[in-house]
Amino acid sequence: MSNIEHKLLVQPYDYQLDGIRYGLEHKRLIIGDEPGCGKTIQSIGIVNASNSYPCLVVCPSSLKINWQREFEKFTDKKALVLDNSNITTWPYLLSMGTHQVAICNYESLRKFFVWDVNTPKGKPFRLKDVTFCPHIRAFKSIIIDESHRVKDVSAQQTIFTKGLSIGKEFIILLSGTPVVNHPQDLVSQLSIMDRLSEFGGRAAFMAQYGEGDNLAELSRELYSRCMIRREKRQVLSQLPDKTRCDLYVSISNEDEYMLAEEDLAKYLVEYKGCTDWEVRRKMRMEALVKFMALRSLASIGKVAQTIDFVRTFLASGKPLILFCSLHEVVDKIMKAFPKAVSVTGRDSMASKQAAVDAFQAGNAQLIVCSIKAAGVGLTLTASSNVAFCEFPWTYADCYQCEDRAHRIGQKDNVTCYYLLARGTIDHALYNIIHKKKSIANEIMAASDEIPTSEAYFDELAQSFLNHGNLQD
Repeated sequence: MSNIEHKLLVQPYDYQLDGIRYGLEHKRLIIGDEPGCGKTIQSIGIVNASNSYPCLVVCPSSLKINWQREFEKFTDKKALVLDNSNITTWPYLLSMGTHQVAICNYESLRKFFVWDVNTPKGKPFRLKDVTFCPHIRAFKSIIIDESHRVKDVSAQQTIFTKGLSIGKEFIILLSGTPVVNHPQDLVSQLSIMDRLSEFGGRAAFMAQYGEGDNLAELSRELYSRCMIRREKRQVLSQLPDKTRCDLYVSISNEDEYMLAEEDLAKYLVEYKGCTDWEVRRKMRMEALVKFMALRSLASIGKVAQTIDFVRTFLASGKPLILFCSLHEVVDKIMKAFPKAVSVTGRDSMASKQAAVDAFQAGNAQLIVCSIKAAGVGLTLTASSNVAFCEFPWTYADCYQCEDRAHRIGQKDNVTCYYLLARGTIDHALYNIIHKKKSIANEIMAASDEIPTSEAYFDELAQSFLNHGNLQD
């Protein structure tokens, strides 16, 4: 298995090498692994081993920055997140070789790649009605993340994705649930891979499998032609007990955040220049208040991307534990997911227990937990996936929250997703959390209260000044 020339900067697990090998052989495929198995590194491995650059990645909005970071972590290539700053220059950047990967979210496909849609406004259109930007021909491969998003054959995003895929040698679809409700969910995905004809076309596919008949035969055909899928439990011996994944997301309140950040930075410079002990102590307490406010702004700013991430994850059919802290953040998430249950400081003991019971019994797919109210004591082994929209001040608290899922009764590797607001105080705090994670006395005394010791504060302040200016 190690003879694959994947040229990645890290060594994949054996089953991931199997996925890369399968992709190199089949070229147009679905990687249907369960969340947490590493679909991203396998797809990057396929593109890198085949040198199929430039590569286009189409993904949910909340995962764009993560895709950029993963390409640049696993390979020596540069990835470009498409946004308004490069809407006219991205073809030049790719053609000049300064970047080898372009990343675009589904909602922006029209803005970046479609010149015209030749149909009356408001009327449905087909692929033949779309005029694409000719620069898309430069892409040699395309990765379509969470491909169940394009299961509706008549949806605009499906049509655009299909058009972008035409003529590409490597077409890699990623989804933990390529079939969400019915076999017909596969029709558009097979069409995007240019494999629908292998099943006799749409009419023949629907006649054979559309009513839920012959599913065993459909499964055999998929696995033999274009799909590979593994569950965590099948590859558990190769996985660590816990896998942590840092997901960087953009914030929606950048202007407001930047004003507060600049104010704090100026204040910290004054603090560092002060020599009077009593004045410094008072300034430190005032700065802690400003840190708390800045942390809150970062948390509120990433709510929209968190909701997008949670919605994308829940489409996999797997339950999720989500940790938050601020009431405002919890309320917005609960509003977006009305069927979710919660364990927060505002819930009664009876309500908390009812929420845990519902989640453990499989009657709720999402449980939204307060770090303080649910960080210790609870057993939430119905899920092996934990996400942090906000995170505590210490590694000990992170560990305790993760262990709501990672405890006796858990049969799977636990995957922990940390949603970090890009270029914010999240960087400084997260750096310190992991720098100090080996300190025994911190692990023995967990508290979500901000540490007020002068040494901790000075380190936080220095880390913020070094890393807090909207740079990764």
